[in-house]
Amino acid sequence: MPRTIIQAASLPAPPERLWAMYLSVDEHAALTGFPVTIAPRAGAEFRAFNGAIWGSILDVVVNRLVVQQWRSKNFPQNALDSTLVLSFWPEATGGRIELVHANVPEEDFAGVSEGWAKFYWNPWRAYLERAG
Repeated sequence: MPRTIIQAASLPAPPERLWAMYLSVDEHAALTGFPVTIAPRAGAEFRAFNGAIWGSILDVVVNRLVVQQWRSKNFPQNALDSTLVLSFWPEATGGRIELVHANVPEEDFAGVSEGWAKFYWNPWRAYLERAG
């Protein structure tokens, strides 16, 4: 049975910058350490981590929201695609990203849940702290 992941990450940058970084080919790649295909428009293709995850951008609201159709190489072949919603919010010390990742197959739920901190939140925070 598919499950939903709900997480939030506070990062030391304003939400507008976090939104732009996620949708920037150069900055997304710099913060994850892997090439990425992404663009800030509905219909754009998404590929990351050497093809381990892929999908497309379903919708964007400038500086506020990214909605993606999302799939992992670890999803069972017959699993439906998942839907990822990232919303970007101001905080006193920077910004917060709230994540809802729906329809994640049970077989990859732990990997995807842990992967957000391991491959995004922690490297992103480190990248921002290095950049000053």
